[in-house]
Amino acid sequence: MSKVYIIGTGPGDEELLTLKAVKVLKKCTAVLYDRLVSNNILNYLNENCEVYYCGKEPGAHSKTQEEINELLVKLAKEGHIVGRIKGGDPYVFGRGGEEVLALVHENIDFEVIPGVTSPIAALNYAGIPITHRKIAQSFHVVTGKSAQDLNVNFKALAEEEGTLVFMMGLSNLDNIVSELIKNGKNSDVPCGVVMRGTSAKQKKVIGTLENISQKVKEANLQSPCIIVVGEVVNLSKELNWYENKPLFGKNICITRSRRQSENLKNKLVELGAEVTSFNSIEIKNTSENLDNYIDNIENYNHIVFTSVNSVEIFFDYLIKKDYDVRRIKAKVSAIGAATASALKQRGIICFAKAKEFVGEGLVSILKPHLMENETLLLPCSAKSRKYIYEELTNCGVSVDKVYIYDTVCGAIVNKRSFDEVDMVFFTSPSTVENMVEMLGIEEIKKKQVIAIGPKTNEPIEKLGIKAFVCKEHSEEGFLKEIVALCTH
Repeated sequence: MSKVYIIGTGPGDEELLTLKAVKVLKKCTAVLYDRLVSNNILNYLNENCEVYYCGKEPGAHSKTQEEINELLVKLAKEGHIVGRIKGGDPYVFGRGGEEVLALVHENIDFEVIPGVTSPIAALNYAGIPITHRKIAQSFHVVTGKSAQDLNVNFKALAEEEGTLVFMMGLSNLDNIVSELIKNGKNSDVPCGVVMRGTSAKQKKVIGTLENISQKVKEANLQSPCIIVVGEVVNLSKELNWYENKPLFGKNICITRSRRQSENLKNKLVELGAEVTSFNSIEIKNTSENLDNYIDNIENYNHIVFTSVNSVEIFFDYLIKKDYDVRRIKAKVSAIGAATASALKQRGIICFAKAKEFVGEGLVSILKPHLMENETLLLPCSAKSRKYIYEELTNCGVSVDKVYIYDTVCGAIVNKRSFDEVDMVFFTSPSTVENMVEMLGIEEIKKKQVIAIGPKTNEPIEKLGIKAFVCKEHSEEGFLKEIVALCTH
């Protein structure tokens, strides 16, 4: 059954997306999205979903509203589950009502998913509460366009003691200020302008009606902006929380697979960064290659895991085969803290663990514990380095190297989102190669590049790019060093 969902996705911060919106996005087979939609929203779509850009920029529309309405109707009649993705809330100056009426006229089933609206959220992130006891008991939200056309009762607004909010009104700031003062508002009333609230590009200017225009020009603010007038603006310094986070103002691109990115992404967001996920790697499961080894797993003396993927795929394979893991007698070792943690989640404590995410560390730790003629199972990626296999074999150990997964290049969902990125974090040579294939060298050269370790940096150097190389080759090391890099 075809259906159209008009979906509000919030003001910019991906985490302000509602649970209902996420559930609906995963069902869509066709989606239309706007310019102001958060970078990562399209990552919630299924891979076969058709995507149409309908962005409206000042002075330039990708599609007119009438064309958008027609496309919604057309896709629904073709049998699609259609998602119309809109920034903020669809019914708060989002023209969602017009789109719904077009659907009603054609007897098309629809549902509207509310979104967190920017007049409240963006001001919150700027430390400005839209209401506050004994200061502002009400608020009024007006479009900047209405103010420009003088379709607003400025006399009534000037007499209001509550908070006044003007949406999308940056180009009309001078007119808004002059009309309020002309109609009786004191020129010393606090006024703030917040650019791109809740995102890494958030920037605010605080002043009064008298000087706000000059301050905005000096700060070079650009659309989209929210203008706020009222005494609550004076609370912006005391109630500021978002801008005080150590990574505020940084948009960091993570290039791993979606599953691998989640933990690091959450930690970066907690530190105040906006995270753009480019899943440059997709994991292709080839665990069927273990079919020839499963009957002998209990006889191995050692099993070595080189990544979280190898752990997850290996044990998922055993579960699928109804294999009792208590049969495994081998000493289990791992490269990196994340791999060791993945093993711990499976109830296995590492015998040997390389602290850093490099094979040399594990080989040096493991070598003294290896005996000639022992057997070792090495389940790994088809693109894994030869180093570990060769070094362990040279110790007189019989090594069975089994490729249980392959890493293939991911697909671009929203290439435009890379324009917002400040830093790109690479975690393996394949992430470098795939991002180059997806975006091109010149796009990557525009950003600050960070490599998790020297092996990852090798292909970056070959591209002629100077990267910051983490001294600790781990996620935790990266987090410590990125905070130090951004705060000094």
